[in-house]
Amino acid sequence: VTNYSILNCDDLDWSDLYENYNYSDGNISYEGSDICSLTENVDFEAVFIPVLYSVVFAVGLTGNGLLLRILARSRKTWSVTDTFILHLGVADILMLVTLPIWAVQYAKSDGWTFGTPLCKIAGSVFTINFYSGILLLACISLDRYLSIVHATQMYSRKKPWVVQASCLMVWCFSLLLSITDWIFLEEIFDDRRGRRECIHNYSKFGENAVYYWRLGSRMIYLIVGFVLPFAIMMFCYSCILHQLRCGAQSHQKQRAFKVIVAVVVVFFICWTPYNITLLVETFNFDISNQTCSDTISLEKAKTVTTSLGFFHCCLNPILYAFVSEKFRRRLLSRETVFMSDLNVSSHQTNHR
Repeated sequence: VTNYSILNCDDLDWSDLYENYNYSDGNISYEGSDICSLTENVDFEAVFIPVLYSVVFAVGLTGNGLLLRILARSRKTWSVTDTFILHLGVADILMLVTLPIWAVQYAKSDGWTFGTPLCKIAGSVFTINFYSGILLLACISLDRYLSIVHATQMYSRKKPWVVQASCLMVWCFSLLLSITDWIFLEEIFDDRRGRRECIHNYSKFGENAVYYWRLGSRMIYLIVGFVLPFAIMMFCYSCILHQLRCGAQSHQKQRAFKVIVAVVVVFFICWTPYNITLLVETFNFDISNQTCSDTISLEKAKTVTTSLGFFHCCLNPILYAFVSEKFRRRLLSRETVFMSDLNVSSHQTNHR
């Protein structure tokens, strides 16, 4: 068996956040078979992914939708953080609305049947909003760091265009990162899974380029989508915690301390397992030494850890808005108005 390293692992499956492979050339063997069949994984994913994606979709859409509703009704009192949270909520919602499409792909026995155009659109939309969401979290961390530690207002309410320009730069950079999706995403038949899937066809520019495109896309994801934002968050929030602990421990500061710890811990829990799985697979170059059972286990690990990462979209509204006393006042105010209107309507109906 020729050692192809990861050269033949050239296809990217978006429902697993970038990382399934297509062995359509059949050149890699696993203990007596030319192609490692993933039909066992297909059966597992057909149940696990639709159910979990449906839960994430419903919870995330409800939380982020309520967040945007409250922000839209209190625009005159927006802070700088509120502006970032607005864009974060939009990014989360747009990423969440792509989940049903990927869930359908796994629920159907024949896989992706929506064609290449929708494959490119859905994959690119997912990428744009995934990266923008992660980078906006880093922007929020940086803003809080400057305002609390250095008492510097990088963004001022007197110059709202500055924060809007920052958000625009995040969206444009995320759009730039999605170029490979517009170019390479296609509806392709995957021999290992025995069905058609929406995956990257890096071989369209020649087999010799597959390795570099695939490795490059993974490194960009790891650096921009995890390492960079996590490093920024850790640095900023570590400095903030140090600043808070050096001062008087008021109730408000204790609450801020807990919120900051929760932000870092939740981000770490949601995204670290997937990135560890991705690193193991990326640097396990000698794929000819892998058994088919190892490959199946790794595929299942990616499915589970990817879904865990999606839960971060559900938790963002809680961490960045619902723990805010100002936001809770807004929410309770809206509920009070709603219940008052409901009681008035009921009272009028009873007297007719």
